[in-house]
Amino acid sequence: MVVGGGRVAERKVRGILAAAGRVRVVSPTLTSGLTALADQQAIEWRGKTYSRPDLAGAFLVFAATNSADVQQAVHRDAREAGLLVNVADAPQWCDFQVPATVRRGDLTLGVATNGRSPAVAAMVRQRLERAFGEEYGWLTALAGLLREQILVEEGDSEQTRLLFQQILHDDMVDWLRKRQWDQVRQHLEHVLGRPVDFDPEILTKENP
Repeated sequence: MVVGGGRVAERKVRGILAAAGRVRVVSPTLTSGLTALADQQAIEWRGKTYSRPDLAGAFLVFAATNSADVQQAVHRDAREAGLLVNVADAPQWCDFQVPATVRRGDLTLGVATNGRSPAVAAMVRQRLERAFGEEYGWLTALAGLLREQILVEEGDSEQTRLLFQQILHDDMVDWLRKRQWDQVRQHLEHVLGRPVDFDPEILTKENP
C-alpha cells in the first residue's frame, strides 16, 4: 500500500508494478501518471485521506505524503499492525530501504545509500541510465534464450560456462547498440559452431 499521490508516491508505485506487485494507493488526489494507472485499473485507488483500516490486507506499506502528521500516523499504525513500512525521507522510521533502480528488460541495476542520501542514489542512478542503454536489456534476453538452448545440449557444466565467457564478448554490447545483427549472429555461430536463429524484432520489442 502506498499512502500519497504525488511524484514520490508515483515512483514507489511504478517500482512495485515493475516487480509484478499489486498496489493500493490511498490519496485524495493523484499525479496524472497515477491517474492513468488507476483508469487502466493497474492500481487500486482510494480517493480519500488515510485511515488505519486502509492497511487491511497490505504486506508492505509506503508513506509518501507531504504531511508529517500523516507520515507519523502511517508509521505508527503499520508498526502496531506488524507490517513492514517505508517512510519517505525518514530512514530512522524505515523497516526496509528501496534502492534507486535502472531497468533494462530483465536486467535490474540498484543503488542504495542505506537511507543516508536519496539524492546521491538518484545521481548515481542517472549516471547508470546513461551508461547502460537498452542494448543491455537485449543482451540479457539473448543470453537467456541461448542459455536455454545450451543447457539442453550441454547441461550445466564447465563447458557451458566457458561458452558464455566466449559469447559475452566485449564487442557484443556495441554490436547490439548499433543493431549490427549480422555481426552478432556471426559471432554466436563462430562460438557455438552451428547456425543460430533469433528474431531481432522480437528481442527489441519485448525488452525496451
